[in-house]
Amino acid sequence: MMITTAVASTLTFIAGTSLAGGHAAPMVMGADQDVSGGTVAAEKIMAPANGWLVVHRTDADMKPGPVVGHAPLRAGENTDVAAILTEPVASGEMLMLMLHGEDGGMQTGIFEYTLGATEDGPVRVDGNLVMQIVTAD
Repeated sequence: MMITTAVASTLTFIAGTSLAGGHAAPMVMGADQDVSGGTVAAEKIMAPANGWLVVHRTDADMKPGPVVGHAPLRAGENTDVAAILTEPVASGEMLMLMLHGEDGGMQTGIFEYTLGATEDGPVRVDGNLVMQIVTAD
């Protein structure tokens, strides 16, 4: 009887831990990095659903500018996500690594966002963009 109770308690703990991990808050984690190879990477992204890592140019105003790269994401935890840059980025430039959804577009799996559009648009939590700013080394 005691062994059965211990096993049941352990299984309940494991199940609870797994479920808690599935409900992690959306986030993007990245660091300043060398982009001379034509890519920029996010160390870790928590996505509530399938979507996109989108790389925007930005500056001291911290507003998203033109898109210069993107990479697909799966729902849940994504690590070491690299986006190929579609135009040169110089050392010292700031990039915004932003979480976008896969919503409202004409085709699933095709990145359809343009600045200000709603298709495959930014994910927000409490009205705030889910993003991280990094500087190109």
